Amino acid sequence: MSQAPAARRALAVLRLLAASAGPLPASAIARDLGLPRSTTYHLLAAMAEDGFVAHVPEERRWGLGVAAFEIGSAYLRHGPLERLARPLLRRLVDRAGEIVQLGVLHGAETLYLLKEQPPRHVTLVTDVGVRMPAHLTASGRSMLAHLPPAQLRALFPGPLVTRTGHGPTSLRELRRGLREDARRGWSMEDGHITEGLASIAACAFDHNAHPTAAITLTFRRADHPEETWPDLAAPVQATAAALTARLTGRAPAH
Repeated sequence: MSQAPAARRALAVLRLLAASAGPLPASAIARDLGLPRSTTYHLLAAMAEDGFVAHVPEERRWGLGVAAFEIGSAYLRHGPLERLARPLLRRLVDRAGEIVQLGVLHGAETLYLLKEQPPRHVTLVTDVGVRMPAHLTASGRSMLAHLPPAQLRALFPGPLVTRTGHGPTSLRELRRGLREDARRGWSMEDGHITEGLASIAACAFDHNAHPTAAITLTFRRADHPEETWPDLAAPVQATAAALTARLTGRAPAH
């Protein structure tokens, strides 16, 4: 039991460094975590021996070590996001009877990782492995709605492209829509990717309340009048919340 506090402190250091834009001084680590300086130095030294942190002597700062990178790489190899999400997507397909997808942000694009579909379904251009402009997809918008303004500016420095002539064409227009999406708790696109098809998406979050992935329901617009879309969105939101819980994440406070 005596090792548990030390383990929690080590994990707190890793999380702090992972969330930082670069290496940090030991004094900043001690301050941010509420630790005595002597304890912080002993902890950093022990973590450095095992490669989880690295000291940059010229800058008197500490950053993530190679061992932390190895764990991150192993995480990607294990594909836990897809494994955790797949049964949730299958249940949503059974309930809604429409195509359901899992997407993540890849720069200014949505990258689709999973697709589950009912026996009878429409053909989508957004298949697994396909990337689409994030500002046009419901999944992309649901994640963009929770990014800081500066990050949005960096992702979209110029005019925005369209595929079908629908969708935002400027950062100002996009931001206006994203504010509504964040307030509502889900995003939608109506013919932005394919004419006649609409999508509804909700976002899942990590432990820092950062958008991690989005779950999207896509359907023929003619099959679901727009006034019924909030009813379609409810199980999508519930599925995204379930994925957040599986990721031990938390939704941001608004």
